[in-house]
Amino acid sequence: MGNKHNVRGVSLIESLVVMAVTAIMSSVALPSLDKARTQRHLEGAAEQLKSDLSYTRGLAVSRNETLRVSFSATQGGSCYIIHAGTAADCTCTADGAAVCSAPREILRVVKLDAGTKVSFQTNSRSLAFDPQQGTVTPTATMKVKAASGDEIHQIINIMGRVRTCSPGAKASGYKSC
Repeated sequence: MGNKHNVRGVSLIESLVVMAVTAIMSSVALPSLDKARTQRHLEGAAEQLKSDLSYTRGLAVSRNETLRVSFSATQGGSCYIIHAGTAADCTCTADGAAVCSAPREILRVVKLDAGTKVSFQTNSRSLAFDPQQGTVTPTATMKVKAASGDEIHQIINIMGRVRTCSPGAKASGYKSC
């Protein structure tokens, strides 16, 4: 009978196999994690925009003052500002700071940096919320777009109500536009 050695531990080959399997699994999972993160950012920005539009409508009525949501796009990203005054009064700078030409009250600024892979686009530079009826002028479609091509649209009607959809239902969980 030979010597029996109870060898405990992990061999170098076993360690290398585990590392190779882990590397392969990580390379498969990381792209889907990045896509999921971008999708969540897209959904979050769209829901915040919808919430801010409703907030502005209610605030205009409660303050009895016309309030605006003004959109701006720069090389540094895109943004919107909730403010009082005229459409031309406020804009965003490249670094995301809100700048107003007259002493206007800025109620909120939301900026999406160019590096976030998500941006705002709209067919109207500024929306005005009437304090008497809670209506909005003009009606508009605001698009929250991801670099991947996914989009979520926030469509506001004259009554100030917002409807959410996604063209071709590209963004899962949203009705098709």
